[in-house]
Amino acid sequence: MQGELEPAPPEGAPYHSHGSIATRGPEFLKLVEGPRVTRFFERLHGESCVTFDFKWLRLMKTGDCSPAHFDNSYMGRGSQRVNTVWTPLGDVGYSDGPLVILPQTHSMPSYARLRETLGMMDVDRDQVRGDFASDPFEFTRRFGGRWLTSEFKAGDALIFGMFTLHASAENLSTRFRLSSDTRFQPASDPVDERWVGEKPKGHYNWFQGAGVSMAEKRREWNL
Repeated sequence: MQGELEPAPPEGAPYHSHGSIATRGPEFLKLVEGPRVTRFFERLHGESCVTFDFKWLRLMKTGDCSPAHFDNSYMGRGSQRVNTVWTPLGDVGYSDGPLVILPQTHSMPSYARLRETLGMMDVDRDQVRGDFASDPFEFTRRFGGRWLTSEFKAGDALIFGMFTLHASAENLSTRFRLSSDTRFQPASDPVDERWVGEKPKGHYNWFQGAGVSMAEKRREWNL
């Protein structure tokens, strides 16, 4: 975890370990879907809960960041009561590129149109390429709210819903920022079929073919 990256990591170096063997080991699973976190969601929803079989392990190298988005655009075919658990693997300081959230976007009236358009987009169905805005502060200038973040310690977790706008700060350190994303939902709700099973298929049509630019979608949405 303290390993130093080369001054110029290769362009396009992989930083995701999507559903790989690295996310199926007992120690990893004990951390991200153990009894303590499962009981939390059972208390939250008042019923039995399940987690997606597909797990996201992220290794963000120097200069990497995640653009602002709603998770519903990527896993919204099942329950609307899915929660994301963002788990830093080790300490993550400000310079390491921590997660950044824009609280209350799931309910603020000023974000209703964005929830109905960007939030209801399906990247596999719609084949939309690009991000809504390259500048995360466009959201706050136009729709209100305030971006928030924190430094995180090993053992921390950040939990939010499918319509909480979030991103990550740029990793300014010389180390990988290690984290994982895990999704939980009530067991009685339908589950997005892309993320469950022995070998979840994940995204199957995103970035396939010509695609539709976000600029085109923004004109369509009048945003």
